[in-house]
Amino acid sequence: MWQTTGQNRIINFLKDSISRGSLAHAYLFVGPPHIGKMTLALDLTRTLNCPDPVPPCGTCHTCQRIAEGKYPDVIIINKNSGRDAKDKRKNTEISIDTIREFLQKGSSLHPYEGKFKIFIIEDADLMSVEAANCLLKTLEEPPQHIVIILLTSEEKLLLPTVISRCQRFELKPVASAETEARLSQKEGITPEKIRLLSRLSGGCLGWALSAADDETYLKGRSFRLDELSSLITRNWDERLSYIQQLPSDRNNVEKILKLWLSYCRDVMLIKYNCDGAVSNLDRINDLKSWANMLTVFEIKEFINSLNESLSYLSYNANLHLLFEVLMLDMPKKEKRAEYMINSAGPN
Repeated sequence: MWQTTGQNRIINFLKDSISRGSLAHAYLFVGPPHIGKMTLALDLTRTLNCPDPVPPCGTCHTCQRIAEGKYPDVIIINKNSGRDAKDKRKNTEISIDTIREFLQKGSSLHPYEGKFKIFIIEDADLMSVEAANCLLKTLEEPPQHIVIILLTSEEKLLLPTVISRCQRFELKPVASAETEARLSQKEGITPEKIRLLSRLSGGCLGWALSAADDETYLKGRSFRLDELSSLITRNWDERLSYIQQLPSDRNNVEKILKLWLSYCRDVMLIKYNCDGAVSNLDRINDLKSWANMLTVFEIKEFINSLNESLSYLSYNANLHLLFEVLMLDMPKKEKRAEYMINSAGPN
């Protein structure tokens, strides 16, 4: 049984390809983080190597070892492949040595147990140019017994020549109903939390399942949104002082900016009386307060500033300067307003 949720079109296509014997030698799975790319890759891997008449059975020795990461004919390659576990240095790319060692040499060997030797390259966009060109040699003349699966959330960073030699599938966001159905299978989770996580996930089921098991994200999110909510009435000195408390690493800064963007999107939705589409369901009163205080123009301008900041972040902008500009662009009010339903509509 396939474990992937919400990607029936892709699953049916892959099943049909396998039954017709028209399996591709390389696949590219594209989609945002936590949408299920690795789950789909492992499902395909189990299907190709499971001995059951209707694979994957999920219970045989082969399926279980693939799920545990202990099957010899499934090689997962990422930026940490081949590194000593004691090496704490940060690695930012998949090197040519990694591709040579794990894929180029490995592909020359026949499967040890299964029908296929399968290579899964996680975050394939992190390959250096040299590594991608090394992979290209194998993609151009692939051995019959191997299948290569590339996973990426940043397709634009891959070499066009690599993309052109793969069968490409783009994973779509999982429907809210399907996400809620999967979350409801967990014990001890309230219907309110299920709805909230489903909305916040943006269709990325893996994220919703992880957040359901770990309270860290929701607690951190609540803390950051409380800060944002208070900033609207702070003076300029207080806002600039607040910058000193923000993280200095780009990954966390990106998460904060996306969180703020999600919040402001919800404010705009409420401004247009589209409360049913709000993601931050647990902040509805605060969102309505913001919507009551701000004009459509003010909300739109701040959303534009947040989008620009995310763009500048990808170009290695100075983080302190980036937040200074944001603090100046954020609308400023003397005091908070109690929310009230604006029957006159947006202004």
